[in-house]
Amino acid sequence: MRTDVTIIGAGQAGLAMSHCLTEDGIDHVVVERGSTANAWRTERWDSLRLLTPNWMSRLPGFQYQGSDPEGYMTASEVGDYLDRYRASFDAPVHDETSVDQVTPTDNGFEVETSGGRIDSRSVVIATGACGSPHIPAVAADFPTQTRHLSPIHYRNPDEIEGPVLVVGASASGAQIADELARAGHNVTVAVSNHVRLPRRYRGMDIHWWLEKLGILDEHISDVDDPLKARRTPSLQLVGSPEGRDLGLNELQSSGVRVAGRLAGVADTTVQFSGSLANVIHSADLKQNRLLDRCDEYAEASGLTHELVAAHRPAATSVEALPLTAHTGDFATVIWATGFRPSYPYLPEHFLDAKGGLPQNEGVTDQRGLFILGTTFGTRRNSSFLDGVGRDAAALAGSIRCDLERQLSASAFGGR
Repeated sequence: MRTDVTIIGAGQAGLAMSHCLTEDGIDHVVVERGSTANAWRTERWDSLRLLTPNWMSRLPGFQYQGSDPEGYMTASEVGDYLDRYRASFDAPVHDETSVDQVTPTDNGFEVETSGGRIDSRSVVIATGACGSPHIPAVAADFPTQTRHLSPIHYRNPDEIEGPVLVVGASASGAQIADELARAGHNVTVAVSNHVRLPRRYRGMDIHWWLEKLGILDEHISDVDDPLKARRTPSLQLVGSPEGRDLGLNELQSSGVRVAGRLAGVADTTVQFSGSLANVIHSADLKQNRLLDRCDEYAEASGLTHELVAAHRPAATSVEALPLTAHTGDFATVIWATGFRPSYPYLPEHFLDAKGGLPQNEGVTDQRGLFILGTTFGTRRNSSFLDGVGRDAAALAGSIRCDLERQLSASAFGGR
């Protein structure tokens, strides 16, 4: 098969890219290892919902039209939403097609797939922000009988036996710890740096405020440390129908035991950091600074009397555990420790020392190779349903210019 562009992945990023290329009349195909929204359907726990409200589900030429704009779609509902998006413009998706190797050639790339070879002038990697779950090396220091899970392999409390240690207290870790405790499990959460925010403030979803303040629109070139910005933990939120908060106070109320960062395992002793108080203080301080900005925006915009009166969440107050525990205290460890990039089909020299693909607003150092949908790829919401579309539209322009240069070079005997 020959085409101008091969898109790898048919989630929100791949479909948004396909829509923009379709609008530009650029021939392309989308290859997907499973079916549309494969990760949403197969790598999410049963109760997971979007962290963003439904009204923020906006993709190029498509947006949420349901009856619950302030609600939060379940993972399966996101899959259905993306199915409808795909059908709305008849995206050229090849399902059940895995990519084995991408090899640069004089005329672009050879993309070897389980369905055969695709000769393509350009390639867009649109596999999203979640690559391979990051399991720290310390996992090997637990007893061999300890069960280890990442959030993409956890499904529900019924499959868990015995006491649980959840490592990480950002969105995934907090939600899983809360769910397990509410189901009656003995749960400890190891807490490191996190971003605490209320689900709603002054009657509005916190993402409404983040949008109004321009935070979600912040460009990667506007931050002092792009690498640090891309490592910012996900917000400590849950997309529950009742719109409840989910911070350390709420976790403790659910019965979760709160410990400091997992520092190591020595013989049969699990060691936790003593910096928990400082971590908590920092998260509370940053939260209140943001809420100060919300109040200032409300005042400057004349919204003070239209919004609910300001009510700040209570300061975090937890009963910290001892700095050590016995490895036998935990039958299962759930590693909510984030993800690392994974591009096994790319040549190693394309990647950096950590396996990432260096890029600038989706354009890589490799001629004709692009990437879309990564965390803070271009803007803070680059990996969101609401943000990937604008990145896709801009990247479509870059792809069009690159294809024109390639065709021009071919006409004069060069690449």
